[in-house]
Amino acid sequence: MSGTAAGYSGKPLWQKLGLTPTLRVHLRGLPPEDYRALTGMAPGTLGLVGPRAAFDLAHVFATTAGELARALAALDPRLPPAGAIWVSWPKRSARVPTDVTEDTIRALALPLGLVDVKVCAVDAVWSGLKLVRRKALRPA
Repeated sequence: MSGTAAGYSGKPLWQKLGLTPTLRVHLRGLPPEDYRALTGMAPGTLGLVGPRAAFDLAHVFATTAGELARALAALDPRLPPAGAIWVSWPKRSARVPTDVTEDTIRALALPLGLVDVKVCAVDAVWSGLKLVRRKALRPA
C-alpha cells in the first residue's frame, strides 16, 4: 500500500481510516470521485461492497444533517460489534455549503449508542470522525 498523506499527520489515508485488504467497506453519500486513489491502497485491494451488503466499515460523506441522520439510521442496525462508521463533512476552509459539524455528528450519533474515537483529515475538502458502538452496548 502506498499513497501520499492527506492532511497533517503524514500518514496515508488508508492508515488513518484503518483500511486493510480484508475489510468490507461501504461508501455512502457522495465520496470524492478518486476515493480509491485517495486512500492510497494498491489497485484492487480496497474491498468496496454494495449498499445492502454486510460491511465492516462504512464511510459516510454528508453535507446536510438530514442526510447524515438518514445514513446513520440506516447503518446503525447493520453495524457489526467491532465495526466502525467514518463520517466525513466539508471543512470550513473548503467553502462547501453545509450544516454538519463535529457537534452535529455527535448529537446524531450519541442517541444511537455510537461514540467518536478519532478524527482525521481525509483530503482538502473533507474531515472525518470515526464512530464505534459504545463498549457497554456491544455483545460480550
